[in-house]
Amino acid sequence: MRHTSTDVSRGLAGAGVLLSAAVHLDLWDLQRFRDIPAIGPMFLLNVLAGLAIGVLVLAWRHWLPALAAAGFGAATVLAFWISVVHGLFGLRETATGSSQLLAEVAEYAAAAFGLVAAAGLRPRRGRSVVDRRIDPARMPAAASSR
Repeated sequence: MRHTSTDVSRGLAGAGVLLSAAVHLDLWDLQRFRDIPAIGPMFLLNVLAGLAIGVLVLAWRHWLPALAAAGFGAATVLAFWISVVHGLFGLRETATGSSQLLAEVAEYAAAAFGLVAAAGLRPRRGRSVVDRRIDPARMPAAASSR
């Protein structure tokens, strides 16, 4: 059960990151955000980082890409809300619209499920020295007769 929930969380985190990257690519290309100074390059960087992190989360069963997905989602949604409330590099975004809503949900999913997946994949502490002792009852007969 533990592996299933971790793998589902990885899948949802990866999907969230990739969906956010796709929305930002649409905004950058089709909606011409690439023409906005500072914002255009940041959106393109978001697309490229999202593609890399999304693929890593799905391809590498390790806590590091899952944590990167959580950070990506949190940082991207934080930047969005800063641009809504205060403005960012001269752009004041609105919190309405299908692209905004879709990206925001995807980024919350990436953050939440990335954390769940990272927790499920975190390194386990090794067994204690006492646990590593050889149980004489489980040794082969030839070895235990010595």
